[in-house]
Amino acid sequence: MTLKVYLSGEIHTDWRERITDGAQGLDVAFSGPVTDHEASDDCGVAILGAEDKKYWHDHKGAMVNAIRTRHGIETADIVVVRFGEKYRQWNAAFDAGYAAALGKPIIVLSMPDHQHALKEVHAAALAVAEEPEQVVDILRYTLTGKLPA
Repeated sequence: MTLKVYLSGEIHTDWRERITDGAQGLDVAFSGPVTDHEASDDCGVAILGAEDKKYWHDHKGAMVNAIRTRHGIETADIVVVRFGEKYRQWNAAFDAGYAAALGKPIIVLSMPDHQHALKEVHAAALAVAEEPEQVVDILRYTLTGKLPA
């Protein structure tokens, strides 16, 4: 049984790579949003046509990206939501709420300094990790029942 894990949240650090590299050998399939800023911002107008106003340009992109995001969360077995240094990644907060509404197990990856600001998001999670390697340990335990060495 392949565990499907959706990796949501900030895109400015290597946390996704640390998780996917650490999970080598585990039966895990990872998915996530498009992390190329330009492609993510411009997908709507590239596919559906140009817009004169930036608001509509961004709106089209957000809507097209939402198709991918919602599908990824809906088909995931576990959703990992990363809040980075500047914890106000609004898309990550939405993704956590959407996953919670669907009853998906959520692992939040955030910094201890943001405990208070993210208390509601943390309350919806089944685990709150501080390091990507802890997420890997949770996935390994979920699949094998083995504790970290």
